[in-house]
Amino acid sequence: MMTLKRILIALTLVSVVADTMLLPFYSQFFSAAFGIESSQHVGFYIAACCFTVMSAFPLWAKVAKRFHELHIWVYTQMIAAMLGVYCYTTTSIVHFWIASQLMLVFKASYLLIYPYVMRLEEKEKHLGVAGLFSVLMHFGAIGGALLGGFVLQMLSPKDVYLVMPISDIIQVIMCVVLIVHLGVSARVSQPVPPSTPVSEASSSQKVTSLVARLCAVSALFYFSAFLIRPFFSRYWEQISGAQNEFITAWVYAIPAWVALLCLWWSRRQKNTQSHFFVIVNASVIAMVGLMLQASPNEWAIFIGRCLFGFGLYQITVRLEVILFDVSEPAQYASDFSKLHFFQNVGVIGASFMVGYLVDSMGLQSMFIASLIGFAAFLALFYGLFQRKLSKPIESTGSTEANA
Repeated sequence: MMTLKRILIALTLVSVVADTMLLPFYSQFFSAAFGIESSQHVGFYIAACCFTVMSAFPLWAKVAKRFHELHIWVYTQMIAAMLGVYCYTTTSIVHFWIASQLMLVFKASYLLIYPYVMRLEEKEKHLGVAGLFSVLMHFGAIGGALLGGFVLQMLSPKDVYLVMPISDIIQVIMCVVLIVHLGVSARVSQPVPPSTPVSEASSSQKVTSLVARLCAVSALFYFSAFLIRPFFSRYWEQISGAQNEFITAWVYAIPAWVALLCLWWSRRQKNTQSHFFVIVNASVIAMVGLMLQASPNEWAIFIGRCLFGFGLYQITVRLEVILFDVSEPAQYASDFSKLHFFQNVGVIGASFMVGYLVDSMGLQSMFIASLIGFAAFLALFYGLFQRKLSKPIESTGSTEANA
């Protein structure tokens, strides 16, 4: 199991690095590759990407109930690799849009890795696993940002779409090795579901209610957090006067380094604070970080990125741990796909809004909008989960369903 988990973690890292190369640089990419300068176009494209992934993932979660995830990834990543090559070769912006969105449909299947690993672990270890995957996402974003910055600075912008297929082929090879080593069959056996007692049905309804509340607050959180992401690189270059994509990528990735420190510290501290109490505190810290980033001072931006990264890590990890605490292993992929869907609803809303804000009110407006969003998130979260604020972390797993 340890070998399986390590390879799954490696798969996640490879996927995130490849898929986030352009995230800080979409504005520069469209300008260099297609001559498109519109900030709104960047916002629309990112929104379309989020919509594609959030729509495709629940479908893969259903497919995973019949076919093993390892077999699914072999075929989906092969198709994604071919579509990535087409994105590299096409000179039509329309064809690029179609091919890149189809590619994301198949790439979305790798999101099944997270609930798959959670299924391999006991609930007591979920906080550590969630923290690890959060760091993987952050460090994948570091690697992606640095690799994307290198490609844009040293090579052709479209060369990004040659690196992506290489990562897909690497994932296919890793999955094939696991299938052969573990002797995993393609089809998943479907047990006959037992009759559900009334008490279990009532508990299931309570869990569904809690998942719905988590989805609502997650949508608002991701909306608020994503508002500053697409154009932060341009904002930093404007404040610092530096036009070096490599340096910009390092500043952009500061929250990832903070997330690594948070994971390291959490493994050495026994934290008995409630998930909800941590989220409230982290929200306030993130808001302070946003205000500092809006300052036209480079050191204030640096400190603000650190505080903002701390808040993002704590909120992201705790919201997901709450979900897995109350869900059942057989429903992990399904419930996580719901949470992921609403997370991307927030990202889509932010993508549409931020392009308009930047074009009409300037780059600093995105920090103000994000600050307002975090205040609304904190108010909604407190209103929906106020009764849980004083409960210690050890009792969360057994009591969440009673909300």
